[in-house]
Amino acid sequence: MNIVAVANQKGGVGKTTTTVSLGGLLAQAGERVLLLDLDPHGSLTSYFGFNPEGEGAGVYTLFQRRAQGEALNPGGVASLTGVDGLSLICASTAMATLDRQLGAREGMGLVVAESLAQLRAQYSWVLMDCPPMLGVLMVNALAACQHLLVPVQTEFLALKGLERMLRTVSMVQRSRTRALDVTLIPTLFDRRTRASIDTLRQLREDHTGMVWPGVIPVDTQFREASRAGQPLTTMRPSARGSKAYAQLLEWLLAETPLGGAIPLREVSRG
Repeated sequence: MNIVAVANQKGGVGKTTTTVSLGGLLAQAGERVLLLDLDPHGSLTSYFGFNPEGEGAGVYTLFQRRAQGEALNPGGVASLTGVDGLSLICASTAMATLDRQLGAREGMGLVVAESLAQLRAQYSWVLMDCPPMLGVLMVNALAACQHLLVPVQTEFLALKGLERMLRTVSMVQRSRTRALDVTLIPTLFDRRTRASIDTLRQLREDHTGMVWPGVIPVDTQFREASRAGQPLTTMRPSARGSKAYAQLLEWLLAETPLGGAIPLREVSRG
């Protein structure tokens, strides 16, 4: 099982879009993919038509079960998305209270890792959409994942948010037995603006070796796909944004330890 976290401590940078797009491509390639919504805002949950304000089982249920000493049973809280090969464990707004309720309680940092360990036979990939703040949910994600993707909007303020995220990663690295691989993904790139071009150049200068060589462009079709509850990569594979995410996935499989999980030609067909 490959476990990937998608995180940035700045909102609006394309975390949910990245999670959905890569998940859709992997599912198209025949992989069994689980998406995990760890953000109390529930954008990923809403994307697939579920209500984060509702009382359905999801991530919050796992933490409640651990707090009450019950079996986690993560398979029982996964939902079908309507996209072949793509399942989801939903977020709920109640997750915003987890730090206050359980953040200081011992054993809460590995709830996600232990839940995913029970699902190894059911899924080959897990993609986690993380909250834009440091807390028990972010700590769980960084403890569970093998690879961290950090979408970075190509505008000046996003670089400041990136510094906070990288300080968090550095802190978590000290408590991990295995180093965490990190890839920065330039997103919302608009080549018509000087701000996008300058920010991309600064990002590559400041973080040599960590930045994916491509860019995810601004593409209004992402909005249409979210309205339809479908990954754009599935709904319109020829869209600019779809092609960019296909290139990103091919690069991740070729250039990072995630490679070898599936043949590159299978991704290209998507």
